[in-house]
Amino acid sequence: MMTQAQTQNLKACDPQWTRIGWIGTGVMGAAMCAHLLKAGYSVAVHNRTREKAVPLLEQGARWVESPAEAAREAHVVLSMVGFPEDVWEVYLGKEGVLQTAREGTVVVDMTTTEPHLAQEIHKYAKTKGVYAVDAPVSGGDVGAREGTLSIMIGGDPEAVDVVLPLFRILGKNIVYQGPAGAGQHTKMCNQIVIAGTMIGVCESLLYGARAGLDLETMLQSISRGAAACWTLDNLAPRILKKNFDPGFFVEHFIKDMGIALKEAERMGLCLPGLALVHQLYLAVKAQGHGKKGTHALMLALEQLAGSRP
Repeated sequence: MMTQAQTQNLKACDPQWTRIGWIGTGVMGAAMCAHLLKAGYSVAVHNRTREKAVPLLEQGARWVESPAEAAREAHVVLSMVGFPEDVWEVYLGKEGVLQTAREGTVVVDMTTTEPHLAQEIHKYAKTKGVYAVDAPVSGGDVGAREGTLSIMIGGDPEAVDVVLPLFRILGKNIVYQGPAGAGQHTKMCNQIVIAGTMIGVCESLLYGARAGLDLETMLQSISRGAAACWTLDNLAPRILKKNFDPGFFVEHFIKDMGIALKEAERMGLCLPGLALVHQLYLAVKAQGHGKKGTHALMLALEQLAGSRP
């Protein structure tokens, strides 16, 4: 049994006492987990493909064979996986976190997934005496590497308070949005904005190229005016270099837009702009670019325009 001092340290997520389970070591998950290791936490890590976890193992993480095993001795479990079906399996499956998580454990899903699934996990976790938090993030691979993610949080306030020290390691803009599912709804708002911004950035580059502008010089002007945005600063330069390596996969963005459109339909909302961009991204995937970064939207628009910037 923990002493009172140890319990207080755990509430503050003190690295001396807090054991963490981490699930998902993709483009963003690996960088995020590395920050916790660097901060001195004991981390048990699981990923479907062990090879992707090797860099974290070399940094001191301990490999475990399943989400259930990651949760068995953990005080806090965090996940960053791909699709809603992955989240369901990680938490509610036969080898899932909630099969072994002990009473008082806080579980945090940072994947972008369906709000109703976050609510389902939260409801089931409560029957186990476990606290479930949904905390999707924005900022891409750059934010994950630099620890500057925007974190959108839903769940019970007392559970959120416990894991705030971890969020402060992973991000800079950390906002509690409300009860379970509110973090995921907020992330849908984020993705709707990104969808509109991405098509605007790509079309501006196509226009500038057709007009004969030097695109780097053009970007110097518009990226510091009313058009200023993260996409112009971080992804437009990659487009100019024909670097479509993923910070966030096209196929994952299609998933996110699909969730937002489904939720909008359920609420009786019409989102024609989002529906258009969703269709264009389906074209990007059909062209074989599903594993490229979201800025690969340019490839589909180039094909429509018959030109390259």
